[in-house]
Amino acid sequence: MPSVDRLRAPAKLTRSLRVVGTRDDGYHLLEAEMVSLDLADELEIELGEDGFEVLDELELVGGESVLGAVVPPGSDNLVLKALEAVGLRARVRLKKRIPAGAGLGGGSSDAAAVLRWAGVFDAQLAVGLGADVPFCLVGGRALVTGVGEQVEPLGFEAFTAVLVTPALSVSTPEVYRTWDALGGPLGEFGNDLEPAAVALQPRLRWWRDLVSAVAGEAPRLAGSGGTWYLERDTRQAGHLVAELAGAVRAEHEKALVVAASAIPRL
Repeated sequence: MPSVDRLRAPAKLTRSLRVVGTRDDGYHLLEAEMVSLDLADELEIELGEDGFEVLDELELVGGESVLGAVVPPGSDNLVLKALEAVGLRARVRLKKRIPAGAGLGGGSSDAAAVLRWAGVFDAQLAVGLGADVPFCLVGGRALVTGVGEQVEPLGFEAFTAVLVTPALSVSTPEVYRTWDALGGPLGEFGNDLEPAAVALQPRLRWWRDLVSAVAGEAPRLAGSGGTWYLERDTRQAGHLVAELAGAVRAEHEKALVVAASAIPRL
């Protein structure tokens, strides 16, 4: 009977992101600090079979998720692309706990988990799947440069991030196109993509204001959005999650509201 391998695919938090240039092919050059979190998808892989199944295990405050509308189907899915890239056939069961389109690298981390499982650690192959895949392949805390293929490990810092991800999806390519159209603005809180993400998805501004009102300080956007986050110690994080969840329910909205801690190199 074929064995089933179980893999974890940690979320990625982009703590800072500067766009420092554009290549001739239109890809943007970055300087970003990225950190792995203990919020993670789980993959069950059975070698030699075919099939792909997604189980929605998101625990949204205020109602069911809209996962089915935002997880790419068929050949557009990064897990299937990763299998094709390493030349393997496998049946995959994906337990989805990282929202898609949230700026938390869920799809990229899923693909990176497949590459690790296959014993493939080629950064150029990884970046061909997606800009975040090389970091997700290594994990931990790192300075990420180039178009995402250059990953320089940094020392581990323990912290907990309180994440608020509303039930909406933000397209990373569209955020970059909006950033170009806006003339390349600088982000006030260390993320140059924040102004473009908010312009593209104005509802993000409402969520930012809600988090600010509850927490007493402005949150930061994770990567290209749409997750707002604040850093806290573990005890404070638990209290803030409870307060934010109450505020989301009071507004009759839906969001993932969780505390996730930084984890070392995978």
